[in-house]
Amino acid sequence: MKKIIFLVTLLVMSFTVGIVKAVPPAQDSGGEVYVVQAGDWLSKLAEKYYGDMLAYHAIVESTNAKAAEDSSFAVIDNPNLIEVGQKLWILATTEQVVETEQVVEIVEVVKAVPETQVTDIPLVGPVADRNAEISGMAWYGDYLIILPQYPNFFVEEGDGFIFAIPKTDIIAFLDGASNEPLEPIQIPFIAPDLQETITGFQGYEAIVFVEDNKTFLTVESETEAGMLGYLVTGFIEPDLSALTIDTENMTEIQPQTGVGNMSEESLIAAGETLVTIYEANGVDINSSAVSHVFDKSLAFVETIPFPNVEYRITDATVLDGSNRFWAINYFYPGDEDLLPVTDPMADVYGEGTTHAQNDGVERLVEFQYDKTGITLMDASPIQLELLEDELRNWEGLVRMDARGFLIATDKYPQTILSFVPLPDAN
Repeated sequence: MKKIIFLVTLLVMSFTVGIVKAVPPAQDSGGEVYVVQAGDWLSKLAEKYYGDMLAYHAIVESTNAKAAEDSSFAVIDNPNLIEVGQKLWILATTEQVVETEQVVEIVEVVKAVPETQVTDIPLVGPVADRNAEISGMAWYGDYLIILPQYPNFFVEEGDGFIFAIPKTDIIAFLDGASNEPLEPIQIPFIAPDLQETITGFQGYEAIVFVEDNKTFLTVESETEAGMLGYLVTGFIEPDLSALTIDTENMTEIQPQTGVGNMSEESLIAAGETLVTIYEANGVDINSSAVSHVFDKSLAFVETIPFPNVEYRITDATVLDGSNRFWAINYFYPGDEDLLPVTDPMADVYGEGTTHAQNDGVERLVEFQYDKTGITLMDASPIQLELLEDELRNWEGLVRMDARGFLIATDKYPQTILSFVPLPDAN
C-alpha cells in the first residue's frame, strides 16, 4: 500500500512588502468575504468573479490589504497555497485596487507531500546526444528498447537506428556492481520512404511489442490542415539485427483538439487490441477526451472514454495483471494552451515542496484500463523532485520490475535516462 505522508511546517516571518496594493476601509462596501472551499483555486475564483483567471492577483492584493487591518484574514504569500476555511476579500471590480505600503507578519502553514528523487543512469554513444530526442521506450524480452523521434538523426543515409540496453546492465548499475556509463546496442531501423509517404512527418512517438515479435508505433505529422497521428506496424528480428516497418499498412488518427504539436503520444497493448492515448486531455481543451482502439490489423474498432487529466500525457507503461498502467504527466509553463484554471490532482493530493515553488509539473499518474474506458486511479501521483534551474521533458516510460520505473527525456534539457523507485521502496 502506498503511504502518503504529510509534512506540516510552520513558517513565521515579518518583512516589509515594497508595494502592496490595498483597499481603503471606505471601499469595504465594494467587496465581499469569501470562505475557501475544498477544490478552490485562486485562478478559478478569479475566473468566477472577474471572468479572467489571470486576475487572481487582485484577490491576493485585496486580501492582503484586508489582513493588515483585520486579523481574521490571513496574508497570502504564495498564490498556490490557500487553505479550506481561509477568508478572502473579493473586490467588486479589479479597478478598486490602489497602491500603499504595508508591513505584514506572515504565518503560513504548508502541507507538503513526498517527492521522489530520480537516479540518473549515464549513457554514451549516439543516443546520449540530445538530438536523439527519445520519444518512447518499451521492453522487448530482457532488452530496454529506446525509440528516437527521428531514428536517422545521426546518419546521412538510410532510416537510422533504434537502441537496446540489456536489463542486466541496468540492474548492475542500479545495484552498484558497475558505475560505468551504458552504451546502447544499435538496431537498424528499416522504414523505406515512410517519411516521404507521410505528409508533414514529425517523427515517431510511442512503441509497443506483442507476441510473434510484432511491434506497433505511433507517428506524428503536421499538415496545412493541422496535426495528424498514425498507427503503423512492423517486425523485430529476435536477434535484434533489425526492426522493419510495414510501410504499406498504416492507419490515420484524427486529432482531438486544434492545439499544435499534439497527437497520439502513448500506446498500450490490451489483449487483441491496441489503444492510443492523445497528448492533451485537459477539461478546457478536450472536455470529451477519448482513446482510440484498433485491432492488430490496424483496423479502427472504437473510441473509449479517457479522463480529463491536465497538462500532457507523454508515454505509458504496459498493463499489469490488474489492467493498470502508469503514464507520464508533464507540464512546461511555456505551453500556455495547456495552462488550466486549476489542477484537480494537486487540489486533492497536494504538491511536493519543489512543485509548490515551481509552475512546472513532473509526475507519474496511475490509470485503470477496461474495455469500456480508461479511468484515473484514486491514488496519489508520484511527484518527481524538480531540479532548481530547469525542467526535464520526460517522454519515455517503462516499469522496472517491482523496483519502480525507467524514464527518459527528449532533448530538453538533454538526453537523460533515470530510475524512479516506487514510493514504498523509498
